[in-house]
Amino acid sequence: MPRLFEPLTLRDLTLRNRTAMSPMCTYSCEARDGLATDWHLQHLASRSTGGVGLVFSEAMAVEARGRISPEDLGLWDDAHIEPLRRVAQAVKSQGAAFGVQLAHAGRKAGCYRPWAAQRGAATRADGGWAEGVVGATGERFSDISASPRPLDAPGIAEVVEAFAAAAVRADAAGVDVVEIHAAHGYLLHAFLSPLVNDRDDAYGSDERGRTRLLLEVTAAVRAAWPVGKPLFVRVSASDWAPGGWDADATVRLARELGGRGVDLIDCSAGGAVAGVRIEAYPNYQVAFAERVRREAGVASGAVGQIAGAHQADAIVAEGRADLVLLGRALLRDPYWALQAAQALGAPPPWATQYGWAVG
Repeated sequence: MPRLFEPLTLRDLTLRNRTAMSPMCTYSCEARDGLATDWHLQHLASRSTGGVGLVFSEAMAVEARGRISPEDLGLWDDAHIEPLRRVAQAVKSQGAAFGVQLAHAGRKAGCYRPWAAQRGAATRADGGWAEGVVGATGERFSDISASPRPLDAPGIAEVVEAFAAAAVRADAAGVDVVEIHAAHGYLLHAFLSPLVNDRDDAYGSDERGRTRLLLEVTAAVRAAWPVGKPLFVRVSASDWAPGGWDADATVRLARELGGRGVDLIDCSAGGAVAGVRIEAYPNYQVAFAERVRREAGVASGAVGQIAGAHQADAIVAEGRADLVLLGRALLRDPYWALQAAQALGAPPPWATQYGWAVG
């Protein structure tokens, strides 16, 4: 059996294989209410039919002001539970586990979606809330972004509670895995990064201060999330810039997170500041997952230009990561996992209804 198609057990959950659909925003809540729609159901459930072990939703905002765009999904209100439950049931009915990524965009919030004619902060007429954007500091992400209001202590406490409350809603919707989004320059990553966080209070000053918010969010979510269900954290393991957050800091943080009940570190990179050039190539971020797994003793997930079946299998077989998360490859082919299983000589989990197509 190829290692990629061996089961992976985390707490009380066993994934049928070690492939996952990475969280990828689709900016498709046309009513701008954060509610999951038929689009989200079809989009996510089709990857479960396609054979992956774990399907993640896109980032789900824990506060309305924490959406990347007005069209993002949310979990800040109980009204979001039932539409999400429909998606969870559909995904799980086809054999995959279902996960959601809990997020707060911070200073990168309230923007036009990528294919809009406009760029930067959305106007109020277009659903934006530039005057309500918050961040680790008052510095804008770019010259077309909103100017954030730095979070004070009560505002930070509200954010921590919002993450915990969203986890409770996720459980009520039947979600199997929760991932805290602390990457790509969004709020929690902004607090981590020395390139962004120049606060001189208890949530800044040094590495201990910069990690404090994420550790508080993690503790609150873990306490609210059922003990038998896994908790992931996505990090940007490097800011790809001098003086920024780096792999050594990531290993130290992973040890802290593992001690606080985190089951897997999902290792991405970048996004803290604008204008950083990243040389991307196959497996270019896998080394981060390998270091976390080997040096921090925490299970890790690998991402970054992973597209081939043998490439993905080697990452797991060589002990570089426990889980391979695919993004663009699964957008191009919802049945990537089934094709990969055939290529690797594993029994592909084709739906019985598709048996006519399997030779």
